[in-house]
Amino acid sequence: MEGSGLQGRCEVTLSEIKSAVLSGKVVHWKNHGYRVIYAPKLNDFLIRFDYNDDCIGLTWTNGVTMNGEEKDFFIATE
Repeated sequence: MEGSGLQGRCEVTLSEIKSAVLSGKVVHWKNHGYRVIYAPKLNDFLIRFDYNDDCIGLTWTNGVTMNGEEKDFFIATE
């Protein structure tokens, strides 16, 4: 577990993030205000800021380079 103080925080890989989102789990970036979503119309994963719905791609257009470090993503726990 990372030492961030956020419950349920654990470093996850890009493939784990995608799998978790597709299986219905909530994945956050940096804090609970940012959520990773799948946008079926775009066939892409996005990082959405829940308070104003602004989004950026989870990855650059190369599909590999993430917009953030793996250590900053975590799967929410109930």
